[in-house]
Amino acid sequence: MLEKEPFWRKKALEELTEKEWEALCDGCGRCCLNKLQDYDTGEISWTNVACRLYDEDACRCRDYENRIAIVPDCLPLSAEAVREISWLPPSCAYRLVAEGRDLYWWHHLVSGSRETVHEAGISTRGRTVSERHVPVNEWEDFLVEWPEETPPR
Repeated sequence: MLEKEPFWRKKALEELTEKEWEALCDGCGRCCLNKLQDYDTGEISWTNVACRLYDEDACRCRDYENRIAIVPDCLPLSAEAVREISWLPPSCAYRLVAEGRDLYWWHHLVSGSRETVHEAGISTRGRTVSERHVPVNEWEDFLVEWPEETPPR
């Protein structure tokens, strides 16, 4: 019996259904981390300061449906945005599919478990502080490099 080709290998981001789009999220939470951009160079620096709506244990937004109204600078991902955003982590499933690359072994669509992203050390679980507790002028004290690291295949 021939195995069916997974949707992320045969469809472009623009072709995904809403259900497929949402399923593609690996649940790492890295996109919910605040970033700082150098005014002169445009260089992005990551912090481990998470959005005030971020639930670190679940690695999900506490109010996904209303996030844009609550956090006006939250950037919803779209196929177009994925191709334009320079700060998406190298492990992001949306970025991988946009670049024609396959998902990592720990992605739940490959492994069959939503826990493997945490077991592989990819997620932000246990690594963040909420922006509710850190004033913006102190974010520079929370710079980290791990969100932009490429995990091993």
